[in-house]
Amino acid sequence: MSKKKIFFSVFIALCIYGRAEAQRIKGSDTLLPLTQELAEEYVGAHPSEEVIVTGGGTGVGVASLMENTTDIAMASRRIKFGEKMRFAEEGLDYREVVVAYDALAVVVNPSNPVDSLTREQLEAIFRGKITNWKDVGGEDMKIIVYSRETSSGTYEFFKESVLENKNYKASVLSMPATGAIIQSVRQTKGAIGYIGLAYLNQYVKPLAVSYDEGKHYAAPSVETAADGSYPIVRPLYYYYDAEDEPAVSPFISYVLSPEGQESVSGQGFIPVNNGQ
Repeated sequence: MSKKKIFFSVFIALCIYGRAEAQRIKGSDTLLPLTQELAEEYVGAHPSEEVIVTGGGTGVGVASLMENTTDIAMASRRIKFGEKMRFAEEGLDYREVVVAYDALAVVVNPSNPVDSLTREQLEAIFRGKITNWKDVGGEDMKIIVYSRETSSGTYEFFKESVLENKNYKASVLSMPATGAIIQSVRQTKGAIGYIGLAYLNQYVKPLAVSYDEGKHYAAPSVETAADGSYPIVRPLYYYYDAEDEPAVSPFISYVLSPEGQESVSGQGFIPVNNGQ
């Protein structure tokens, strides 16, 4: 073998074996920006490590874990019974970790004069029972309802918490990502949708919500979510195969460390020790 070929073979071997295999994290779009930031911080402190973070939704992340195309699945809901059964069929002994909490904000166009709604009113709107803003104290204007797609954990949680597991209206407009909901609500005067607290910006207006038939209202914020006064709060999860624990535990330990949880708070999420 020539010296040139020997050098090239050694170079390839160093590229393959001289660096730890990249850790793959996939799933919830809610957790995507948070995990990307945490991964950057972790790799900054551990230069020999590589972490690749991609979205696609909770359902995609859980399916990828089953298919061994991700090491950690990000989820904005707990795994379903059917998914647990599939894990068992695949011989996958999953582990669940709560890494943060998130408040889900109901948002409307900033020009909409409505500032608050009860859970019952939200249920009626998202189920198609209320179709005009004048019926909830607003202008005579059609309500345009935006939702996440069915594979989204955010879709599932909103259905469980706000609709009490009843079905969305048939004509709901399903969006593939949070950014699409923000853009749609921003451009549509009669729109309503829901997004994670960390995504709030000046282009949409969050509503105060009441879960006690209008006696008390609270607007979404880190503070109201942490103290329990804002009702639409959920845990956010990482799932992984128990066999992979030695590989994934250093990153998860960083996420749960004081430094990691400080980043959680800084990005508009609720730290684990302050969650409900």
